[in-house]
Amino acid sequence: MVNGCGGKMGKAVIKAADSAGLQILPVSFGAQAESGQIVQVCGKDIKIHGPSEREGVLASIFDEHPNLIVVDYTVPAAVNDNADLYCKVGVPFVMGTTGGDRDRLYKTVEDTKVYAVISPQMGKQVVAFLAAMEIMAEQFPRAFSGYSLQVSESHQAGKLDTSELPRLSFLASRNWGCPLTWIRDPKQQIEMVGVPEEHLSGHAFHMYHLTSPDQTVSFEFQHNVCGRSIYAEGTVDAIIFLAKKIQSRADKRIYNMIDVLREGNMR
Repeated sequence: MVNGCGGKMGKAVIKAADSAGLQILPVSFGAQAESGQIVQVCGKDIKIHGPSEREGVLASIFDEHPNLIVVDYTVPAAVNDNADLYCKVGVPFVMGTTGGDRDRLYKTVEDTKVYAVISPQMGKQVVAFLAAMEIMAEQFPRAFSGYSLQVSESHQAGKLDTSELPRLSFLASRNWGCPLTWIRDPKQQIEMVGVPEEHLSGHAFHMYHLTSPDQTVSFEFQHNVCGRSIYAEGTVDAIIFLAKKIQSRADKRIYNMIDVLREGNMR
């Protein structure tokens, strides 16, 4: 079940899940204004239910489909209320939506022992890249001692919050308190960042610039993503991963994309 199916990310996940042979239920949750609407994705008619119907609908679906896993790609403001509902009903979920009160999110899941994959970054290749940077930082902690750091990120103008990536990276783990340049202007994205015009509505370009104290040496780390397929495919891997953990009755309940990567059973 994909909540937020009316959005571009929700639709991308449904397409990826359908291609992987997963069963997509014709039900989704959305804002009150979307209640009763039908969204068609992959030839499926998916009915959107508003906030007042959510608990009864979810409980009924979970009773009918005990292997249900919910995928959440809604909006930051809905993260905690949605997670509270999933945990109240006892439904395992994959939280791909960024933002919200993350401490509250984790505590809710811990208290209820519901299985979940929670990650603000579902692109497995991007997560692997960041993990490699963190390993480097741990093994060579003084390699960039004294260097200054600047982080820039460019996303589509409609993104509702800043990216979590700078906070996830090895750079942030060094507690440098670096400046973050948040680029949302399409003209700047094309001219300064090099975003292809056809991907202005969906992209993620992240640039990390390290400069030596005397300005004679610089390093750049960068990962550019156009479109949403990388996140949708990673989400499907997370769904399959979580289903296996539930089936094996694993003791651990909360996972992230690093756990998915370490498992190694990805498409």
